[in-house]
Amino acid sequence: MKTAVFCSFGMNMVSLFQLVWLGINAFLFVHFYMAFLTDRWFYTRVLLGHALSWARAPAAALNFNCMLILLPVCRNLLSLLRGSIQCCSRTAARQLDRNLTFHKLVAYMIAFHTAVHIIAHLFNFEYFMDAQLNRNTSFLPFILSEIGNGDNASFLNPIRTNETNPTIVMFTTIAGLTGVAITLALILIITSSMEVIRRSYFEVFWYTHHLFVIFFIGLVFHGFGRIVRGQTADSLKTNNPKVCADQFEDWGKNGSDCSVPEFAGNPPMTWKWVVGPMILYVCERIVRIYRSHQKVVITKVVMHPSKTLELQMKRKGFHMEVGQYVFIQCPSVSRLEWHPFTLTSAPEEDYFSAHIRIVGDWTQALYEACGGDKNETQEAWKLPKMAIDGPFGTASEDVFRYEVVMLVGAGIGVTPFASILKSVWYKRIQNNQDVFTKKIYFYWLCPETQAFEWFADLLQSLEGQMAERGVTNFLSYNIYLTRWKDAEAAHFRVHHEAENDPITGLKQKTLYGKPNWDNEFTNITSNHPRTKVGVFLCGPPQLGISLQKQCLSHSEADVKFIFNKENF
Repeated sequence: MKTAVFCSFGMNMVSLFQLVWLGINAFLFVHFYMAFLTDRWFYTRVLLGHALSWARAPAAALNFNCMLILLPVCRNLLSLLRGSIQCCSRTAARQLDRNLTFHKLVAYMIAFHTAVHIIAHLFNFEYFMDAQLNRNTSFLPFILSEIGNGDNASFLNPIRTNETNPTIVMFTTIAGLTGVAITLALILIITSSMEVIRRSYFEVFWYTHHLFVIFFIGLVFHGFGRIVRGQTADSLKTNNPKVCADQFEDWGKNGSDCSVPEFAGNPPMTWKWVVGPMILYVCERIVRIYRSHQKVVITKVVMHPSKTLELQMKRKGFHMEVGQYVFIQCPSVSRLEWHPFTLTSAPEEDYFSAHIRIVGDWTQALYEACGGDKNETQEAWKLPKMAIDGPFGTASEDVFRYEVVMLVGAGIGVTPFASILKSVWYKRIQNNQDVFTKKIYFYWLCPETQAFEWFADLLQSLEGQMAERGVTNFLSYNIYLTRWKDAEAAHFRVHHEAENDPITGLKQKTLYGKPNWDNEFTNITSNHPRTKVGVFLCGPPQLGISLQKQCLSHSEADVKFIFNKENF
């Protein structure tokens, strides 16, 4: 019997969604480009040429993307949607966990359309100025520029004289001032979002990202100046551009069928696009503020040797699923910063926990606030107050739907598997009928020995409990050290014959190098014929590609591999 292998990254729906999004962007750009080639904008194009359409088309796409940019960061809204659609489609629910990826894509699109919009308007202002400088009454652009000089109500050219400095116009008009503010805010937000800055100087990323407030305020008011103007509907009846453009010297004279054209700007439209998402985001922030005031009790603090802080906490009404994460705030460290951490506890436990590696200023300050730098035990009343927002993320309950499961974690990617391993074990010893997982293969690839320490405690506990119950075959774990120093290698050789591993303290010895995935898949195939195997990865894309290839290469095997690339 041959069973085809199904390898899925959950990308089909993502690709379809992205194609729809790109399609809407393309449609808006083309539609509004063509919209400004109509008769109403004929005289405006006499001054500006196609630079008019090149400015207005990206503006429409900007409105659309600015409408979307806040939605992926409305975490509570996403949780509501996830809960609503999860019963219908777990795949669709899982795509909502890729919200930050979509947020970045929309941001890149905003940056692109902003650049096109700015460049086009730089040309427009140059053309506006040229029309005023060429003061020739037989030159249509100059005649159009002179319209509205009396009452200044129906002007077409916003540069009113040949002595006007375009720079002054830029900083003395609503469109100019808001445009500069929007551009500066966008540049700071995007540059501070670069991975090297976000990882090394998270506070810079966090605070500059809040310039989005200035960005949206400027965006809403940007169009109120109505600088780009077209011919009014009434004026088109008395001055048909196709007929009257060549008769501009007789406009408004007795016996002429062509009156002096009148112009007006479009009413501001951006606010109609963004007001809905802005209201949703304000509601999101209100919910977060409410949650931040709910009492959180730290029940236990564990200082692991590798400078990893474990916080065990309780909050009334808190309910979690495996694979979810929370945002943590410590007001005594910073009242503005919220940091995401994967939950390492199981839903069956009466507390929730997070393991926090001390790698930056905020985590170091939290470590010290919890007494990590002190030798004596910290008294409970001295522990800092905490605020929790969450939990968020799609629960990885799919793990429980397979008889055989492969869990592959790389580096810090092992964190969500702590929750999964504990939950599967609890369900098994409680004889939960909804879980028929009989075998778990766990692989952990790590570049340094220090990272093993905190997670080894969990594995030792599971190892002991499995031995007590006589089910040692339930979990097979393979820990790989991918990098090591010569001095460490010598120490490992000396203690290799010891009963317990010199690195982890487990009975299962640590392996060195990287797994031979072909051998691993082959062994699982031979050990579990006619079985669906759930493969779950939390790690870098390169590792995911390697595992996907293994799924495809074992397509002739009598096993069906279901691959899940988790975004924890």
